[in-house]
Amino acid sequence: MIEAILHYEFLQNAFFSGLIIGVIAPLLGLFIVVRRLSLIADALSHVTLAGIAGSLYLSQTFVGLALLNPIYLGIVAAVSGSVLIERLRRLYKHYEELAIPIIMSGGIGLSAIFISLASGFSTDLMSYLFGSVSAVSRQDLYVVLAIAGIVLLFLFAFFKELFVLSFDEEYAKASGLPAKWIHLLFMVVVALVIAASMRIVGILLVSSLMTLPVAAAMRLARGFKEAIFYAIVFGELAVIVGLVSAFYLDLAPGGTIVVTSILILLFVILAKKLFVQFTAKGVSSR
Repeated sequence: MIEAILHYEFLQNAFFSGLIIGVIAPLLGLFIVVRRLSLIADALSHVTLAGIAGSLYLSQTFVGLALLNPIYLGIVAAVSGSVLIERLRRLYKHYEELAIPIIMSGGIGLSAIFISLASGFSTDLMSYLFGSVSAVSRQDLYVVLAIAGIVLLFLFAFFKELFVLSFDEEYAKASGLPAKWIHLLFMVVVALVIAASMRIVGILLVSSLMTLPVAAAMRLARGFKEAIFYAIVFGELAVIVGLVSAFYLDLAPGGTIVVTSILILLFVILAKKLFVQFTAKGVSSR
């Protein structure tokens, strides 16, 4: 595949985009899992789908919008959804989890409407739903690079604050941290990562790349920074193996990446269990 990457631009776009996403998705995913907000990624992915379907419908209906890249409206929809979730969480203070199904339902409903209004873009939509190696353009790669830069700058600026908020939100608020604004910015950044990942992993599967490597990392890590390291390693491994498998088997990369992530998780769980049993036997034999 290395030779093919050197010769074909679309493979370069897909491979480098995948490598970047393999870092930023699990990196943010760790904060999402620790804060017990895993379902938010699913809600935002469905809102992103509404933006993509709406963009495809508009480009089909209006000639002037024919060249509009759907990823831009997908980003707008994802960011808007993240802001709405945060507003609803404040509105329903004692039932914050209600915000997630409300936004998710809205995303699914709008997607269904736009898809039913239009016809003839089923192939394009499938590439956004489950990812596509050949559909990643150089423009998409530049968008992924820009979003990765935003993510890294955000984490560099607010890492300590996010760490405190993730483990003790009440203490963070009592100590004077602007918890609401930091959380809102975090939600926006998560939305950007979901929108950036949809070309490679697919809208319906992107939340898996944000959670499965983290789940595997948490079985091995003895601290937060160690969990970040393992999550990124497992994310990159899943992306690389998934893209190579998708290229040679002519499959949707989203599916191969997610299945690889599941296999990594199962391997880690089994290896950890066998290690614990082996260690216990060694201690008892003494």
